[in-house]
Amino acid sequence: VITLRASIMDTQAFQHLLSLFPQLTLRQRRLAHHELSTPHPVTSLATHLPDCRCCPHCQAEAAQLAPWGWSRGLRRYRCKQCQRTSSVLTKTPMARLRKADCWEEYAQALIEGLTVRQAAARCGVAKNTAFLWRHRFLKAMAAHQATREEGIVEVDETFFLESFKGQRGLPRPARRRGGKGRTRGTGPDYIPVMVVQDRAGHLADFQLERLDAKTVQRALKPLIAPDAVLCSDGAGVYASFSRREGITHQVVHNRQGERVVGAYHIQHVNGYHKRLKEWMSRFHGVATHYLRNYLGWRRMLERYGREVDIPCCLHEALGRPMQHVTGT
Repeated sequence: VITLRASIMDTQAFQHLLSLFPQLTLRQRRLAHHELSTPHPVTSLATHLPDCRCCPHCQAEAAQLAPWGWSRGLRRYRCKQCQRTSSVLTKTPMARLRKADCWEEYAQALIEGLTVRQAAARCGVAKNTAFLWRHRFLKAMAAHQATREEGIVEVDETFFLESFKGQRGLPRPARRRGGKGRTRGTGPDYIPVMVVQDRAGHLADFQLERLDAKTVQRALKPLIAPDAVLCSDGAGVYASFSRREGITHQVVHNRQGERVVGAYHIQHVNGYHKRLKEWMSRFHGVATHYLRNYLGWRRMLERYGREVDIPCCLHEALGRPMQHVTGT
């Protein structure tokens, strides 16, 4: 048995290991060959992760990063400018996360939309670990959405019941089995989520503190192009925003026989609302504190569609998406 101090074998230890090969039996050689030809989990993970584009400490370009050994099966670099070491995980939500050999399996669990307990069983980890991983994976995804929308832009809001799931102290009496809010529809027990999408498919959503003109103005002003046509239902907050910004506004009432006016409608956003709510139902209520992460999770699945795979999910978790959604 050879004990190595480092995670990567040094040259002297490797040469000693090679000198022992002539002593192996035929069966042992077959086992060694099988082990060498089977991809190691961490090695397989490294092939799915993006390359370092710059130093995460001083932002020096990739040419300034010199190979500096290995760490946990991933290439480590040293910056020639700031002299600090880093890997592709440094200063990302995935930094210092353990059990890297399970990350690919967990990424697949996210793609399939498994619950915390189902993902824990799939990866062979504790449910608390699966919960921690979920929000480490989703943290960067939550910030990845369209930043500019042009042409015909649809906007509408949907509502989620406020939830303090997982908290010990509640600011109100507990609702049994999730229950219903004290008010219906748009009352203070409901959290508004505004969804915006143009015809090119660029999607953005915003969890709002309240659905009023000031909050909507702050969210939409940097997003909507000045020459866009904003399509909405009869809500006054969108008419107020359009008047202030000088944007063309088309009202489409979401009633039978009035849902489409020529090329204008809000069917894409309402369809997304339906898919979002149906997908969310499997979690039996999402804590409002984590709602933004779940919205980012669903946007990621929508963005890649059938092409979503483990590398896509890992790139998104590192904040290095494989698809850009900023719009043009």
